[in-house]
Amino acid sequence: MGSGEGSGGGGICPGLLWGILWFIILIFLGWPVAFFIAWLYVFLIPFSACIEPLKGVCEAILKLVQLPLTCAENMIAMKPLCG
Repeated sequence: MGSGEGSGGGGICPGLLWGILWFIILIFLGWPVAFFIAWLYVFLIPFSACIEPLKGVCEAILKLVQLPLTCAENMIAMKPLCG
């Protein structure tokens, strides 16, 4: 048995910290940004049927509106912010 090999649960600790960090991002960034941008998406989406370049703008805005979903998925998966 080499150095650093054990059967402890130390591997879950970094994942738990990433989950907590994603929760903080969800509360302080995800929800406020989504609430602020959602009205713009709702306002512009009917016009994108007539104005073709507006479809790309609405898709980009939709990604911002779905930011809470992304944060929640990453929080559940305990994914690191980078990598």
